[in-house]
Amino acid sequence: MRAALVIAVLMAGGLAAQTTATIEAQGAATLSAAPDQVQISVSVVTDGATAQAAAQANATVSTAVQSALKALTPAPMIQTTGYSIYPRYTNQGQAVAGYTASNTIQVTSIDLSATGNLIDTASQAGANNVGGLTFSLQNPEPVKQQALTQATKQARAHADAIAAGLGGKTGAVVSAVEGSSYTPVFPGVAAGAATTPIQTGQVSVTANVTITFQLTQ
Repeated sequence: MRAALVIAVLMAGGLAAQTTATIEAQGAATLSAAPDQVQISVSVVTDGATAQAAAQANATVSTAVQSALKALTPAPMIQTTGYSIYPRYTNQGQAVAGYTASNTIQVTSIDLSATGNLIDTASQAGANNVGGLTFSLQNPEPVKQQALTQATKQARAHADAIAAGLGGKTGAVVSAVEGSSYTPVFPGVAAGAATTPIQTGQVSVTANVTITFQLTQ
């Protein structure tokens, strides 16, 4: 008899838990921040009658470009991101007309005021492809956390409003799911005779949260 009573109580408790009302609310927040890092993609592309000739010509120009960039104060960080040598064919594609070598580096600097000078220095030293200009944050995490806090407050406010409309109140949090996105700035580059003018703009960090609350009376 006692065992049957315990089972009945447990089943009743389980049914009550299954029928607990909940509210799901969403919140979002977007914050802007001044970038503190710039990255530029710089390429040297050279042609040659042979693969070796194209590679040697490329090495000469690439060395000059990298040396010029390293001589700047403060010196930017330079990292090779791509290198290739490939044949060029005649119009009919039946014979090799020569070879092309390409060397691409990523230039990173925390001195945003020197962005135009970086572009001009690379171009003047022989780089024939300068692009991929990106302004970003070295560490977007603090801004992301601020956005999540604001998004969470908004989700709570939405849940409270829904609960009030239903004649109840929000209870304990059942679950919470976060999401976020980070948008660097990708400005265009317009080179001229003088130092290339660059506007850094603002980066954006967006946070989203979905929170489920218990609905209480």
